Amino acid sequence: MPLRMRVHDREPIGLALRRFKKLLERSGIQKELRKRKYYEKPCEARRRAELRKQSAIRKARTAPVKPQRP
Repeated sequence: MPLRMRVHDREPIGLALRRFKKLLERSGIQKELRKRKYYEKPCEARRRAELRKQSAIRKARTAPVKPQRP
């Protein structure tokens, strides 16, 4: 999936670079590259996902409930 970005006339290079970085971030390419940088065994990926799930459950359990306004 090629990304295209048009740089406008008289647009500062810093602004164009910022727009390009946001475009990359939104497309998910950077996240995919980081994920593929090192091979991760499927069992390790499952284990990490399970630990993330357990952590979220633990965090939700200990988080104080905000009182509702009347």
